[in-house]
Amino acid sequence: MTDVWTLAVIVGLALVTVLTRGFFLISSQPWSLPPWALRALQYAPIAALSAVVVPEVVMTQGELIDTWRDARLFAAVAGAAWYFWRGGVLGTILAGMAVYLPLRLGLGW
Repeated sequence: MTDVWTLAVIVGLALVTVLTRGFFLISSQPWSLPPWALRALQYAPIAALSAVVVPEVVMTQGELIDTWRDARLFAAVAGAAWYFWRGGVLGTILAGMAVYLPLRLGLGW
């Protein structure tokens, strides 16, 4: 049987969630962000992507890789080179995979 404190916490969290997510809908006046916040939001996608991709490339099981014989390093360099040379996400992925697969499957890196 659920006690009163558990129910109170669930109701309280639900209220906080509804209030914070609906905060911008409650006001009748339009909201505008200050220029510094708009500028910061331009960097948010690349920062989030870097936070996900970089650890995956340079770490194995929570530790930094200790050898240069890792296919992920060469694939990341090839993908970055393609992106700076030609641009485009699809070409970047294909270039990285074209380097990664032979090194991983062929050489066992």
